[in-house]
Amino acid sequence: PRAGEQVCQQLLNSKKLKPNQIVAVYWPLGDELNPMPLLNRLHELGYQTVLPVMLGAGKPLLFRTWAPNDRLKIAQFGTYEPCEDKHALKPDIILAPLLAFDRHGYRLGYGGGFYDRTIENLRQTKSVSVFGVAYAAQEMNQVIKGPFDQPLDAVVTEQGIISFNL
Repeated sequence: PRAGEQVCQQLLNSKKLKPNQIVAVYWPLGDELNPMPLLNRLHELGYQTVLPVMLGAGKPLLFRTWAPNDRLKIAQFGTYEPCEDKHALKPDIILAPLLAFDRHGYRLGYGGGFYDRTIENLRQTKSVSVFGVAYAAQEMNQVIKGPFDQPLDAVVTEQGIISFNL
């Protein structure tokens, strides 16, 4: 939880978030950096918070509204997602989980391409900023980049924010 709280402070102190933005956060899985302190704090500050919903292999993610104490359902890969009664919204900011990242703005995900497809689709219709969320120790010299990989705008770690000039 401590790293999650540090990431929360890093992002809130950075002024990268603007009032009234829709912010997509993820529900933590396994050893991912836990974004729950940030998710709860964003909600307290009045941001519209959304969580990803998987629609199936080869499809982009959908984002549904989330608030503390909302009922969630178990989703693919053992994560949780909002139920169908929650509104779908297109985020302005996506906080994406990752396994590793590099200083070129690329992330190594879990190989399903869900975030890359989603980011590519959203960037065609609106301005969306994508921040990877990771422990500083997850940095690599170079992530092997695939043809469909979408670059991040920044990575937020417990030690600070690394912005990329894309």
